[in-house]
Amino acid sequence: MAEKLYEGKAKILYTTSDPAILLAEFKDDATAFNAQKKGSIAHKGRVNATVSAKLFTLLERSGVPTHFIEQAGENLLRLRRLQMIPLEVVVRNIVAGSLAKRTGLETGTVLGEALIEFYYKSDDLGDPLLNDDHILKVLTLVDAIQLAQLRHSALKVNDILGAFYLRCGIRLVDFKLEYGYDNAGQLQLGDELSPDNCRLWTLDEDRVLDKDRFRFDLGDVDAAYQEVLERVGATSF
Repeated sequence: MAEKLYEGKAKILYTTSDPAILLAEFKDDATAFNAQKKGSIAHKGRVNATVSAKLFTLLERSGVPTHFIEQAGENLLRLRRLQMIPLEVVVRNIVAGSLAKRTGLETGTVLGEALIEFYYKSDDLGDPLLNDDHILKVLTLVDAIQLAQLRHSALKVNDILGAFYLRCGIRLVDFKLEYGYDNAGQLQLGDELSPDNCRLWTLDEDRVLDKDRFRFDLGDVDAAYQEVLERVGATSF
């Protein structure tokens, strides 16, 4: 019988009869600014689970190992259990969010090449930005070979998703990835791929279709998430 293993801000993880497989329930709850702002987005769980399922499938077919097994319900995904690395790998193609604040560059500035940033996954510390020395020498979260693997995988994911989203009429501005190791020690992409952890702007007018609509009270949050689902669902691989 399934038992709750962990409940986070956006998902609940349940055990299954197979200890190597988990069931993830995607919630409609929404948080921002390290949970200082809370609310809900109608049908967000269904949107995020369905979009994640399609994008994980695309990545698997393109040679990127992920924890995804199947969509088990409207807001449910069956996933391989991973030993997660406590790093958030952020890929940026266009200046937005904290990068604009830290650099003074104008939001919307297109970067010459994709930028990789690493953040320590720690709610207590506010998920601080780390450099390679912090990761390798101070916190020893991974070794140099593993760090290089994370960079390589993240850039490959960016190429694949960026090209797919362009066919959806969407710019992939930036996004967050999380990785872990399966029982065989293979690096796999985990977490989710959705409007919650990707910045998505329409090609025609840079209209925001992601959680920034909730963060900054831009309105029409439910409709934006639904539009992402419709565009992704209507676009073939």
